Amino acid sequence: MPSEKNSIKKKPQDGLATMKDVLLEFWKSMRIVKIGYFATVILFIVATILGSIIVPLYFKKFFDILSVSQDPHATVPLLIHIVLVILVLNVGALFCRRLASYLESLTFVRVSADLRERAFAYFIGHSYSFFSNNFTGSLVQRIARLARSFNNITDRFFYNIIPTSVRVVGIVTVLWFTYRSLAWALGGWIIFLFLSSYFVAQWKLKYSLLTAEADSRVSAATSDSIGNHTTIQLFSGAGHENNRFVKIVREHAALWLKRWSVDMVTDSIQGVLSATIQFVVFYITIKHWGEGGVTVGVFVLAQTYIISLNDDLWQSSRIVRDMYESFAEAKEAVDILKLPHSIRDVPNAAELSVAQGAIEYRNVRFSFDDVKSVVNDICLSITPGERVAFIGPSGAGKSTLVRLILRLYDIGSGCISIDGQDISKVTQESLRNAISFVPQDPILFHRTLMDNIRYGRFDATDEEVIRAAKLAHCDDFISSFPQGYETFVGERGVKLSGGERQRVAIARAMLKNAPILILDEATSSLDSHSETLIQDALDTLMKGKTVIVIAHRLSTIRKMDRIVVISHGSVLEEGNHEQLIARGGMYAKLWSLQSGGFIKEDVE
Repeated sequence: MPSEKNSIKKKPQDGLATMKDVLLEFWKSMRIVKIGYFATVILFIVATILGSIIVPLYFKKFFDILSVSQDPHATVPLLIHIVLVILVLNVGALFCRRLASYLESLTFVRVSADLRERAFAYFIGHSYSFFSNNFTGSLVQRIARLARSFNNITDRFFYNIIPTSVRVVGIVTVLWFTYRSLAWALGGWIIFLFLSSYFVAQWKLKYSLLTAEADSRVSAATSDSIGNHTTIQLFSGAGHENNRFVKIVREHAALWLKRWSVDMVTDSIQGVLSATIQFVVFYITIKHWGEGGVTVGVFVLAQTYIISLNDDLWQSSRIVRDMYESFAEAKEAVDILKLPHSIRDVPNAAELSVAQGAIEYRNVRFSFDDVKSVVNDICLSITPGERVAFIGPSGAGKSTLVRLILRLYDIGSGCISIDGQDISKVTQESLRNAISFVPQDPILFHRTLMDNIRYGRFDATDEEVIRAAKLAHCDDFISSFPQGYETFVGERGVKLSGGERQRVAIARAMLKNAPILILDEATSSLDSHSETLIQDALDTLMKGKTVIVIAHRLSTIRKMDRIVVISHGSVLEEGNHEQLIARGGMYAKLWSLQSGGFIKEDVE
């Protein structure tokens, strides 16, 4: 089974999914609808097409009677009867067509919705590293394409392939019993056209896959640039971004041009074939008419059938190509649906039960892609209720140690346990429910402030949300908004300042009130006044909890029970503030540097 981190780097044409896999995903969603609905849709469609095959037989009869009639008074009732039958058949066919469309809308909308729901549920279950390696815009488009591709493929199947197949079989059968030479000519032409369409579509599939990939790159580039609009403005990067985007779009356009060129060639060939079969049918019919072998009605019948078939068969190669293109689009989403989640619960995983909150790292190792070692044989025990700070230079492995506790990554070797329970053997949901995490750069949903804070505990009442917001001193700025807690914060919380976003994240953690608390530079974006207020709130929040704090500003962690200095993925030294200062190691040097320039006002 391929690993996620390797698979996500593959190009779509080298991906995991086949046409069978795409169809299987469609079938999984189609099963939510009773098979009788699909059978009824097909039945009504077949009835519609059979009506269109039978009607020309009445036209044949109409013109045969008209061409040999010697007594108009006797003929008129017969002709009126035939016209009435044609009217009934046409109205019946129209009625069947509308019923088929109605049933399709009832069933296929549900199937499309289920495809989106299943794709979203599976995509969102992928790991932190998966989303770090994929553009958000591209993933959004893949989910949309999956449902759209189903609609395109099923529309083509129900309203093109089935009708064309029924019409071909029906017309050839009628001609076989009416005029066998035309049946042979028409049947041979149809077989040749279908085979050529199939092989052309197979050949063109590579261009469809490349175009779908290029389309995803365009979406990804658009999303990446728009998401970093502020950076583009601050660094005067509009010209650079425009040039980059133009290059990507033109690559996409070049692939589309290749596809259109192939379409033009195949359409031209098909046009010549269509003109040829019309000539052949006319030629055969005229020859036999001259010999007295056919009637005027046969001319009408043959031409009616040729005209109706010509339109269907003219579209046949395009239909096959469209279905392959839809398959190529769906394949990008199914590639990810087939990609195993890299972080998974073990079979029969237990629920984590946290009574005390003891955390232990035992000989933990971790590396990215088995190349860059980030954590090297760490052994560290955190006792229940202990407040521990991780410090060290950037890239030392502090944030990785925290992400390993949360199982955003899985360790390479060793064990991490909480209250003696190996976190790799408990459910991810129960593990993360036991931990409150406040990141350095909180990302908020484009929802209301009430919704964003309530994310800490979904069943919290409005009063509980407001109480947590007040403890985190969010109420100070929320009350200034006209809509208060119903204010939408913008995509990723862009309408709030960095400090305001951090206070919302702290309010979430307060509302969640989990036994283990992790703070990753939780006060880094606050001004001195706000930091003082928040520090009081955090002191309240920390009571009775096991706490891990990641900090660069050493003034914020002086009161921690223990400070662990991390360097190059290993524990360099540990102890409280006074012990580490007395030891004169890295912590003492960092403290001296910061207290000498940046935190002198905090030194007691």
